[in-house]
Amino acid sequence: MVLGGGADLLRNEESSPRATFLELFLDLVYVFALTRVSQRLVQDFSELDGEVFGQALRAVLLLLTLWLLWAMTTLMTSRFDPERAMVQVIVVATMFGSMVMAVAVPRAFEQHGLMFALAYVLSQIGRPLVLGLTLRGDPRQRISVRLVFWGLCTAPLWIGGALATGDLRLLFWGLAIGADYLGHLLRWPTPRLGRAASLEWRFAGEHVAERYQQFFLIALGESILVTGFAFSGNEFTIARSAAFVIAFATTVLLWRLYFFQAGFALAEAFNSARDPTRFTWSATYTHLVIVAGVVTTAVGYELVVTRPLGHTDAAWVGVIVGGPVLFMAGRARFGYEVYARLLWSRLIGIVLLVVVAPALVFVPPLAAAGIVSAILLGIIVHDVARIRGREPAPASSPL
Repeated sequence: MVLGGGADLLRNEESSPRATFLELFLDLVYVFALTRVSQRLVQDFSELDGEVFGQALRAVLLLLTLWLLWAMTTLMTSRFDPERAMVQVIVVATMFGSMVMAVAVPRAFEQHGLMFALAYVLSQIGRPLVLGLTLRGDPRQRISVRLVFWGLCTAPLWIGGALATGDLRLLFWGLAIGADYLGHLLRWPTPRLGRAASLEWRFAGEHVAERYQQFFLIALGESILVTGFAFSGNEFTIARSAAFVIAFATTVLLWRLYFFQAGFALAEAFNSARDPTRFTWSATYTHLVIVAGVVTTAVGYELVVTRPLGHTDAAWVGVIVGGPVLFMAGRARFGYEVYARLLWSRLIGIVLLVVVAPALVFVPPLAAAGIVSAILLGIIVHDVARIRGREPAPASSPL
């Protein structure tokens, strides 16, 4: 490797803003990764032992870790040209690390903890380290230095947690992922270098927007995958068939809610934002909430497809309702990021879901899922009626 002179790896005006096939290839790994996370949750909620909420917390931590690795890789390919061989090697290496993490997810808090932690640490440190070496002598190398510094600071927590067991591992990893997100939020303050300034980060807005849209579709694909497996792996009764139809319809409703106006205007919002870097950080967290909502919804509907009749446990109601609530909360924030306004239909939808939740323990899981889907459908009908005959509003981000 020839060090120095790596500035030619950075995007320029001739670089295509579209996602490359290699990046889409990377996303296939995350279909598998999200499936591993959701299956872990399904097993926990199926057994309903005393540890169900602790296990759910572990699954959330794993999702946060996988999302941050994907998001940082996306931001990297939005600064560096993914058509360059060096950048492609880094993406492939990240793909392998993500695959190792996904394989380790089911037993990440048991015997595969070290595999999960090492894959994450090496990916998060190795990527900026290689890019920093290629940018030697270039002022933009400072971003890579900050990322390596923060990666080295949190690495002992990840490795130490992997060597610990039980709740101690959860504590160490919770502190580690919290520190990683805090570094992201504060833009990695580093001794002598300080925090990264907005001008140091120049993203291809259209590229970032497309990547977030694609990851949302990946989450929907994972939802279809797990509900399809749940349906095909059981007897095709009328109740299960109805649950499968409702689950598929809900996936379509989530797709429609995301892309209604704001989803299509995301690239425009990136380009028109007063501070594109701030907009990028905000959109990263917003899409994390949206994706978490989709994954949780998939877990709820897989449970319903597996056992559509009988008693609905409160924990089941938590995921059947909690997934759409998370999604709607993220979607409400998303609309504000793009249009500088909150739609009342989103907030009313959240309130309705929360209000009906306690009553759902008295109906079968199939009915609970149907009620939640009907509320989502009502929001879409209201949206369509509200904009009928109007031209789409231009993006006007407040960020």
